[in-house]
Amino acid sequence: MKPIASLSLDLDNKWSYMKTHGDGGWDAFPSYLDLVVPRFLDVLRDLDLKVTVFIVGQDAVLEQNHAALASITQAGHEVGNHSFHHEPWLHLYRDEELERELTSAEEQIERVTGDRPIGFRGPGYSFSPAVLRVLASRGYLYDASTFPTFLGPIARAYYFFKSRLSREQKQERKQLFGKVSEGFRPLRPYSWNTPDGPILEIPVTTMPVFRIPMHLSYVLYLAQYSRVLAKTYFRFALF
Repeated sequence: MKPIASLSLDLDNKWSYMKTHGDGGWDAFPSYLDLVVPRFLDVLRDLDLKVTVFIVGQDAVLEQNHAALASITQAGHEVGNHSFHHEPWLHLYRDEELERELTSAEEQIERVTGDRPIGFRGPGYSFSPAVLRVLASRGYLYDASTFPTFLGPIARAYYFFKSRLSREQKQERKQLFGKVSEGFRPLRPYSWNTPDGPILEIPVTTMPVFRIPMHLSYVLYLAQYSRVLAKTYFRFALF
C-alpha cells in the first residue's frame, strides 16, 4: 500500500528551547528526554506507527540521554540529523563550519543509536545551498527543512516579542521560520541539484492554498484557549 503521509518529530530538548529563547542556564544542558521519549514511543507503539525522529547531536554526547535515544531505533524508528548545536542560523555558517556541524551530529547520533542518519532537518527550518551541498557530499538522501508558509514573519515577530534576546541575538535569528516568499515553495517532495548529485526535499507539511502549518505545537497552543478551536484546526488540517 502506498503511504499517504510521513510523520516526523523534532526532538528539541529543554536546553535547546532555552538557548533559542535567550534563557540563561541552557549551557548546563537540562534534559527531559528520559520523560518524553518513553511517552511518545508508547503512543506510537499503540498506534502501530513508525516515524522519523530528528535528533540534536549535543544530546547524543551526554550519557544521561543515551538510553532514551537508543530506545528510538530499538523500537524501529528512523533517526535524522537535526544539527549539533541547534542554532537556527545555519545560513550564516561557512562551508567548513557546516561540515563540522553536520558531521559531528551525524557521528554522535550513529554512535548512540547504531543508525547513521540519511535525512536532515535544520533547526528553525534553516537551510541554504551550502547546507544542501554538504548533505549531498556526505551521502544524505533527503533534506526536510523547507517550511512553505506565508506566516513565518508573523511567527518570528511573536517569538521575538516573547523572548529575552538581545538585538545582536535577534539579528542572528532574523531568518527564523523563513520569509513570506517561503509560502510559494512546493508542498510536495521535489529534488535539489548539487555538485554531488540530487538530494530529495521533503517539505514540512502546510495546508493547501492558505499554507497554514499543520503542527502539533499549534494544536496544543490553541487548546490552551479553546478545545473546540484546537479540534477544528486539527480536523481542517487532516481534511
